[in-house]
Amino acid sequence: MSFTDVQWRNIDLNLLVAFAYLYRYQSVSVAAEKSYVSQSAMSHSLSRLRALFDDGLFERKGHKMVATERAHQLAPTITKLLDCVSNDILTSAPFDPAEYEGICRIGLTDYAEFIFAPAIFDAIRQQAPKAQVSFVNVNRSNYVVLAEQEKLDIVIGSIATPDPAFQSHYLYTERHVCIADPHCIAFDHGLSKYEFANIEHALVSPDGRLATGVDDTLQAEGLNRKVTVATRNFMTIQSLLIGRQLIAIVPKRMADVACQNRQLGYFEPPIIVPDFDISLLWFQRKTSDDKNTWLRALLRSLMTKSC
Repeated sequence: MSFTDVQWRNIDLNLLVAFAYLYRYQSVSVAAEKSYVSQSAMSHSLSRLRALFDDGLFERKGHKMVATERAHQLAPTITKLLDCVSNDILTSAPFDPAEYEGICRIGLTDYAEFIFAPAIFDAIRQQAPKAQVSFVNVNRSNYVVLAEQEKLDIVIGSIATPDPAFQSHYLYTERHVCIADPHCIAFDHGLSKYEFANIEHALVSPDGRLATGVDDTLQAEGLNRKVTVATRNFMTIQSLLIGRQLIAIVPKRMADVACQNRQLGYFEPPIIVPDFDISLLWFQRKTSDDKNTWLRALLRSLMTKSC
């Protein structure tokens, strides 16, 4: 079919926008809210879309509007078209960080914020002196929702299996150590598994749970530890450990920072605690965005030098 054969008067670009929101949120009401139209207007757009493509596109299953096979086939092409309109047609000038006066929104896990926030701020402000920086605390359970709500440019943290809406770039691998107050716990020569299990533990727990894979490892050895406190914030753990017979297992980089004041020290765990990868994530739809491309390159360079 040639360009002149299409009945363009029957096609409205807003219908493709409505499709994109419906596909992303699987809800007429949420799609309407996110695109700033009424629910009835979004329902009308869905009816027109169904007529245009001669397919149901989205079928109600429980509380969700689930995409049909035809909708799944259309989604990549429609996303590409909308990105083309947004980035290639409506963008009038190339992105210049030196003149950028907007906000760089970075989602960071507690670990990543503790370690990298100051360096990220300095790096952005060096190249974009007119920009503002907003750090948003995220974790692997909420980063997808917060990335949408807060319009995050980048997410940095330990996200093992990113949501399909995101692209990711591996940065480095982190390992764990035990941290404690050497005035309260003697660990100059490390601790045995038995000693380790019989000292009270503190957890940095993004989801508030009081158990981790460490407990499974100990149980396999016939041991159990007692976790007496958990918090979502590493700074709280750091304060709790001082002057108390408590141990916490934390990433090595966190321990390096926490032990600079010499009130705390760290040692190797007497059991195997798996390493974890730190990655940089961004929405696939922002892959070709000039600002996002610049920000990704800046942060990758920063992390490479830090590692």
